Amino acid sequence: MIHKVALLREKIDRELSMVMKSVQPESLFEPPRYVFSLGGKRIRPVLTLMAVELFNKNIDIALNAALAIEIFHNFSLLHDDLMDNADIRRGNPTVHKKWNANTAILSGDAMVIEAYKYIAKVPTQHLSEVLDLFSDTAMDICVGQQYDMDFEKRNDVKEAEYLEMILKKTAVLIGCSLKMGAILSDADKSDAEALYQFGINLGLAFQLKDDLLDVYGDPKRFGKNIGGDIISNKKTYLLIKALRNSNPGQRDELDKWITIKEFDPNEKIEAVKKIYDELNLKVISENLIEKYYLASLENLSSVSVSSDRKRELIELSENLMYRDS
Repeated sequence: MIHKVALLREKIDRELSMVMKSVQPESLFEPPRYVFSLGGKRIRPVLTLMAVELFNKNIDIALNAALAIEIFHNFSLLHDDLMDNADIRRGNPTVHKKWNANTAILSGDAMVIEAYKYIAKVPTQHLSEVLDLFSDTAMDICVGQQYDMDFEKRNDVKEAEYLEMILKKTAVLIGCSLKMGAILSDADKSDAEALYQFGINLGLAFQLKDDLLDVYGDPKRFGKNIGGDIISNKKTYLLIKALRNSNPGQRDELDKWITIKEFDPNEKIEAVKKIYDELNLKVISENLIEKYYLASLENLSSVSVSSDRKRELIELSENLMYRDS
């Protein structure tokens, strides 16, 4: 299965290397090419192609849709990094750091337009349904990003609000990736919806895992600075649970680190992480990840194809859940 995923990823990478190539001005199109060149797991386009294979169709029918999804995903990361003022993405400088904020904004806008150009290439009989799905997903991601920014000003974010935010910001694009492959394969609507829900639950588990790795991951493998969410007071599941479950002394300590303006980053990370450890939040978070992961497998089990055809999707989802980067 690893070999199959690697082959699909290589195919996506080859096609991405041709996106926005040899177009001018260089100052507008070099940043997107730089973003694509940084690689990444290519999870979303790979899932689109794997969904097509699940229904025994040729992956070429969904290649343009898969590229649209990956282009849009990278656009969202580019603007997300700008809004978060993040320095590093995939172990390299973010676009607004390598160039500037205005370049990041305009190049990101160009990436959205390019994504829609690729969506427009899908077979005519599926264009309306695919376009509606893609547009609804794109709007959901904007909603999720706005929730994320709104949460920055609040210390009373509830767990349910956080889960809704990551559903919109992360999970819907994974669900969209799978459902788009099903639509382009002429799958039954019930199977397409089951695959969508598989992606939603997998996406929730994936983002929870990402938040966990931001605190407990290996910086050499994670591709981003560990503790970035703690430094920026990002309302992750871990912080939300800490604010809710902490005793008065722990809450005072958390409030101090959330409100302080000048601090040593490593000291803040260690202090907050110590509270997370005291509250056993790593295990609590891992249990929630497992809950959504098992729900995703239940969704996949209801797709009306043979179990052996689902094996590669199951193995990929296992790798995502038990990754350390």
